[in-house]
Amino acid sequence: MPDRDRLPPRPLADAREAVVAVREEVAKVVVGQEQVLTGLVVALLVRGHVLLEGVPGVAKTLLVKSVAAALDLDHRRVQFTPDLMPSDVLGQSILEQRAGTASFRFREGPVFTNLLLADEINRTPPRTQAALLEAMEERQVSVEGAPRPLPEPFVVVATQNPVEYEGTYPLPEAQLDRFLFKLHMPYPSAEQEQEVLARHDQGLDPHDLVAAGVTPVAGPAELAAAREGIDAIRCEDQVLAYVVALARATRQSPSLTLGVSPRGATMLLHAAKAWAWLSGRGFVTPDDAKAMTRPTFRHRLVLRAEVELEGTTADGVLDGILGTVPVPR
Repeated sequence: MPDRDRLPPRPLADAREAVVAVREEVAKVVVGQEQVLTGLVVALLVRGHVLLEGVPGVAKTLLVKSVAAALDLDHRRVQFTPDLMPSDVLGQSILEQRAGTASFRFREGPVFTNLLLADEINRTPPRTQAALLEAMEERQVSVEGAPRPLPEPFVVVATQNPVEYEGTYPLPEAQLDRFLFKLHMPYPSAEQEQEVLARHDQGLDPHDLVAAGVTPVAGPAELAAAREGIDAIRCEDQVLAYVVALARATRQSPSLTLGVSPRGATMLLHAAKAWAWLSGRGFVTPDDAKAMTRPTFRHRLVLRAEVELEGTTADGVLDGILGTVPVPR
């Protein structure tokens, strides 16, 4: 947990410069994965949640911890297991006895943080998965009927293994729709993997980010300033119409039984505005929307069984839609 009282002041006139500098800090311990890192940064800028999919050992946890350290954010990790209860995530009231009196005190769960890493979220039963729904949508939790606000910012990064399904509970569509992005974390290239080994050979300890030189280059203040800048990004009517056309095309696709909801279209708009802001522009282009379409839409689609058996993927369907929906000029 960062000790903000001891961090030296870092005057940063440009919030964009501060956010972009996060890449350099994370690169001190994570090799490659630029697209995933960019997705995490965009999600933090618009307070969106991320579903991170990758096989064990590709540095999913390390990436999230490094981003939290570079942005001076509180972060906690919860290992989701079949016996995990909602109170293990949200918190619970405990009885305290002092000087002959007894009273209940609420003990906060790990959800009370800025960046919550929900590791292997699909290994816990639906009841515990659903405990995060209110937190992800309303940024508060209700315990024993009392709403309790979560810290600002609050973002969930949930991981799941794409190849091991025994003993798992697939996330329902209602929960998948709460995630801004679904990001695939691939194996590194041969050159990148050799660089990983070289760093370990030189003594890198990925569990000690301080020793690795990862320092905060931005913080909640810079993220808040960035959000103000993103809110000011202009989006012309023809680009809004293009986002709507992309979403509606998924609902009309013969390859899908479920397309993108209006919430998904809204999230694509926010992601495109953040991408435009990071690119240094004051307006959204159709290319911004196209760049964010796959990570924003892929987990919101349900393929027909016969299409899935043919080997078609959600990204394949989206590629076809992006190639057929007219792009405004």
